[in-house]
Amino acid sequence: MRTISIINRFCCLVCLVIVSGCAVGPADNEPPVAERNAIATKTKATQHTPGIATAINVGGPEHLAADGIRFQADELPIPAMRGNIAQIKGTQDPTVFKTYREGDLNWSAEVPNGLYDLTFLFAEPKDTPIGERVFDIVAEGRSIIESLDVRSARDGNIHAGLNHTAVDVEVLDGSLDVQFNPQVGQPILNGIIVREKTPRAPDWALTWADEFDYQGSPDPSRWSVDVWPAGKVNREDQAYTDDPKNLRVEDGKLIIEAHLEDDGDARFTSGRIHSANKRDMLYGRIETRAKLPGGQGTWAAIWMLPTDPFRYASNCGHGTDWQGDDDCDAWPNSGEIDIMEHVGYDMNRVHGTVHTKAYYWVNGKQRKASIAAPPVDKDFHVYAMEWTPDRIDIFYDDTLYFSYLNEGTGWEAWPFDHPHHLILNLAVGGDWGRAGGPIDEAAFPAKMEIDYVRFYERGEQLSAE
Repeated sequence: MRTISIINRFCCLVCLVIVSGCAVGPADNEPPVAERNAIATKTKATQHTPGIATAINVGGPEHLAADGIRFQADELPIPAMRGNIAQIKGTQDPTVFKTYREGDLNWSAEVPNGLYDLTFLFAEPKDTPIGERVFDIVAEGRSIIESLDVRSARDGNIHAGLNHTAVDVEVLDGSLDVQFNPQVGQPILNGIIVREKTPRAPDWALTWADEFDYQGSPDPSRWSVDVWPAGKVNREDQAYTDDPKNLRVEDGKLIIEAHLEDDGDARFTSGRIHSANKRDMLYGRIETRAKLPGGQGTWAAIWMLPTDPFRYASNCGHGTDWQGDDDCDAWPNSGEIDIMEHVGYDMNRVHGTVHTKAYYWVNGKQRKASIAAPPVDKDFHVYAMEWTPDRIDIFYDDTLYFSYLNEGTGWEAWPFDHPHHLILNLAVGGDWGRAGGPIDEAAFPAKMEIDYVRFYERGEQLSAE
């Protein structure tokens, strides 16, 4: 979520003056024509990083990434042309995004039989308008990513790294087969990671939870309720209320339900709760098992803000109503962690993001990733985050799809050294919720259901306490 009122990010970013710094064309070591005619070719999986079956720096040399993943050099004899991008934004590991292939990208890799998650790395090298490079990705005969527009998915930026993961690709014949099917223009790829599942480590100890095993209002000893007018943040269309129709616990679940109804200047009502000063966290693991709403205009979020928002603010302080204040730099200076965001116009694509002064959407350097998930409005899934002094990892079920590392360069890039609290909310419209078009009023009422929230700490944290 965003914490200040902002103009539509897509319109703003697409209108930025941007200059392409790429070169497209075959490299000197392009495979012979006979080999390039093959639709798919095989590469051995020589990756030794735990949990990684293989990783390839597409179009480039071998590379050891900042997070420890070793990418193999691209030795794929496929027809796709090679290219280079001089400048990459929005990633902590620009090297792996600086080379790419464009065109016929079908390939295969030898991997042990099993279940895998595939993370694809992209960066749009040219000033290609949104809608003029759109493609699907098929793995093992199953469509895993549909209608991907790299530039649109990266907020209108070129040269910005996009991490997008597909889950649960099952290999039964020792060969992972991947096809890129163009809709408009030519597919592009900068890198790929083939990863095994990443279950929760056994050394996390449960220290706090709400299982919602009661009826009525959310437990006031655990949660505070925000009662806000429409438009306070992000130009959102709903008013937040404490009315049971918007916010209640029933049948073992927290229900946050948005309604189409007039409430002052608002056309919609919904609910938002937070754990500030009741359960804050400095390092640990959070799990939230939830079922998300569908419908264009919905914007569901599970996220964290600093309990002292003025920790790194430079022009405002305690007593300021900082959320919704465009002039107060408490946000993004003091940090934000988005464990899960989902907008209804882009169903089943879940996002994990961090916001800092050094890296956020206004400067085009946002650190984020997304995952193509099974229908999130039909079933419950676990949205989790693990936070240590060195890194933040974000998960969908047992799939790790986003990592953000402490670069050691100061608070501007790593404000995550002080307690944050959890927020659960369902917004309507706003800058992101309306980015895909008008709100579909027929989709309301719409609700987010939460089965549980659990906080964990490691043994050494408990010993220190």
